[in-house]
Amino acid sequence: MLVLSRKEQSFRDDVFQNFSSYLHPGDCLVLNNTRVFPARLHGHRNTDSGAKVEVFLVRALDADEVAWNVLVRPGKRVRTGDQIIFGPRLRAEVLSQGDYGERTIRFHAEANTKELLEDLGETPLPPYIHRRPNTSDRERYQTVFAARRGSVAAPTAGLHFTPEMLARCRAAGAELACVTLHVGLGTFAPLRGEALSDIRLHKETFEIDDREAEIMRRAERRLCVGTTSVRCVETALSRGGLKGMKGDTDLFIQPGFHFAGTGAMLTNFHLPQSSLLMLVCAFAGRDLTLAAYRHAVSQRYRFFSYGDCMLIE
Repeated sequence: MLVLSRKEQSFRDDVFQNFSSYLHPGDCLVLNNTRVFPARLHGHRNTDSGAKVEVFLVRALDADEVAWNVLVRPGKRVRTGDQIIFGPRLRAEVLSQGDYGERTIRFHAEANTKELLEDLGETPLPPYIHRRPNTSDRERYQTVFAARRGSVAAPTAGLHFTPEMLARCRAAGAELACVTLHVGLGTFAPLRGEALSDIRLHKETFEIDDREAEIMRRAERRLCVGTTSVRCVETALSRGGLKGMKGDTDLFIQPGFHFAGTGAMLTNFHLPQSSLLMLVCAFAGRDLTLAAYRHAVSQRYRFFSYGDCMLIE
């Protein structure tokens, strides 16, 4: 774990085992309790070629999970009106198409669509893990506090925590509060656009319960675990304060952003040209962040979802 001090404009090496020593009475640890669902499907086009198609579920458009925004691969071959077959019980019709492989589809199922997706879908492991997911990945690629189904990727800063570490955080005097932000394209899609003012993130669903909002309101400092928790807190504060609410957010946090409720942040190391790195630069400052990243590379810190973390105070 790399620890950045914004006040001192410095950083130092540590280990996550010592994370709870950075907490104090009056702190609130804000956790994203979203749960990853099996979002990757394999099918074939209902044509003479029967070409294989991979469908990545991104966002349900109705409560029954019949209509979806998805990504398809190969994108150029899947057009509006096509049928994609996933087996004898499930097929989908392509309703519309967008850029970069984005499609809107509607499922036609012989049983409950949500149950079939759980049965036929695969855990969407990060692309740099070069193997097919297995049964154990459905639990391993989750945080220990995951509760609400809806994400296509785990909120990776939360993967460091164990029940024992959460108990140590409470023992240090910190309270724990959960928010929900379902990770979608808004979190991990690469930034596209010549100017930052032109960039729009995809919408992601979030929710805050009244009880959790009360815990966060009375905190002296909110330490957000992961960029998704930061976006959830800052979205709520921009819409009238920390209180029970739910909706969508496309908040794009970039340098110059005023943080109204985030006092500290734990995050993993992110790729260049990503909204995640822009958020970290906004919180810690561009120069300090990039210097810390150069240090992390030289010291062989691990990047990506299963990698090391950085605490920014």
